[in-house]
Amino acid sequence: MSRNCCTCEKESFYKCPLCRQPYCSITCYKIHKNSNCTLSNNLQDEKISEKNKSKVYKFPTEDTVPVEKLESLKHDEELRSYIKDPYVRDIINAVINDSNPTDSIAKAMSNHEFIKVADACLKVVEPLD
Repeated sequence: MSRNCCTCEKESFYKCPLCRQPYCSITCYKIHKNSNCTLSNNLQDEKISEKNKSKVYKFPTEDTVPVEKLESLKHDEELRSYIKDPYVRDIINAVINDSNPTDSIAKAMSNHEFIKVADACLKVVEPLD
């Protein structure tokens, strides 16, 4: 009994391990997996949902920045241009690695280049609208 590929309708010899739909080649399998396979899509949604659950704060405060806004810092071009500077990266690493980050940030805020970074971060997480 031959079955036709769920993607291109050619004769198929393989079955999707998740939903058991027939496919004829690795190319058709990839297309199926990324668009047609409901089980695969549901598993991907569950993985994304599970990943986002791990990004929830355990002890949020009124000053806690939402994870989504922190994630958007990665894509801010102004911020990216500032942190290309090795001097700025050294300041940031010193803050991160200091046993008293509050004092370290206070010291860093006396540096004009670090203030630019802090202002760029604030524009993203607390835009003036």
